[in-house]
Amino acid sequence: MNEEKFLPFALPEIGEEEIQEVVASLRSGWVTTGPRTRQFEQDFAAFLGGGVESIAVNSATAGLHLALEAIGIGPGDEVILPSYTFTATAEVVRYLGAIPVMVDVLDHTFNIDPLAVEAAITPRTRAIMPVHFAGLSCDMDALLAIARRHGLKVVEDAAHALPTTWAGRKIGTLETDVTVFSFYANKTMTTGEGGMVVTRNPEIAKRCRVMRLHGISRDAFDRYVSKSPAWFYEVIAPGYKYNMTDMAAAMGIHQLRRLDGFQLKREAMARVYDKALLDLPVILPAGAPTGDLHARHLYPVRLLPEAGISRDEFIVKMSEQGIGCSVHFIPLHLHPYWRDSCDLVPEMFPVAQRLFEQEVSIPLYTRMSDADQHRVIVAIRQVLANV
Repeated sequence: MNEEKFLPFALPEIGEEEIQEVVASLRSGWVTTGPRTRQFEQDFAAFLGGGVESIAVNSATAGLHLALEAIGIGPGDEVILPSYTFTATAEVVRYLGAIPVMVDVLDHTFNIDPLAVEAAITPRTRAIMPVHFAGLSCDMDALLAIARRHGLKVVEDAAHALPTTWAGRKIGTLETDVTVFSFYANKTMTTGEGGMVVTRNPEIAKRCRVMRLHGISRDAFDRYVSKSPAWFYEVIAPGYKYNMTDMAAAMGIHQLRRLDGFQLKREAMARVYDKALLDLPVILPAGAPTGDLHARHLYPVRLLPEAGISRDEFIVKMSEQGIGCSVHFIPLHLHPYWRDSCDLVPEMFPVAQRLFEQEVSIPLYTRMSDADQHRVIVAIRQVLANV
């Protein structure tokens, strides 16, 4: 076992500004949805630009649920999404009594295959949910063209994709109906738990705001600061409890200000990996198209057969070297619930199945030092050399 301190797969970078803002929130008395949440929403919309509205929620899963509900997805509707994703992408479809239709992904990018999307469309299809895997944008031109041809809505699962761009524009500002970002602890910026729903459609934004807090016609912040009359509200729909707290938003305000710097660090680290691992029996992750940004949320390496070691064995050996690794993702078609309820078999998703068998995510996060990254590289080379 390596004598050095174990290097985990991911750690958030929390600065003194975030800590002091959370403390100020606690001292202010506003610990639930209040002025800091509103500021975070405004700051986030300004960061993206393009005239979008932002609605802060307590998770990206909640945001995806709100987004689908707001665009009218209901029982029996079909929503097309990749099998190569986390279960949250599909489960929110089930929340609404709708049917998730899983399709395969592209070999090099891990992103949804537009040809597979078009082949899966039926008269019951209502929406497409692309997932920008690891921080690399899907082919949004192709997907938007398909959506226009078939009259479909597009909801982007952008949990990995901040601040990704496509064709020079930030994800969240394209001609899709809704985009949902994640601020979970291991994402490119964090609020601990949290997410943001982004849309240009004022009706969708209004519906999401109402439904995120019990279907109440006024936000808690508005009710508690209003003078006419402060206590009055109406329940206009059977909503949910998806609001973000001011303590989470306090973190988000300062994390957002550091996001561009975070992305530059992640990109620089990815390039170090690209150069150091190029001669090994692995497939390195795809970069962004020329002129675009990759959020670099993950650095997914694929082990080739000539590596002489399975993915699972590789992770064990890396752990013995004191390095934490992970897998992104176990495709939906391999999980018992989705396999059995949707009648899925691996043969339906040959690319996703192959990617899963080969993929391992190695550490890439902004708190890593140059020495930390060098440790990862040395460990990988040693593990593969000793096969």
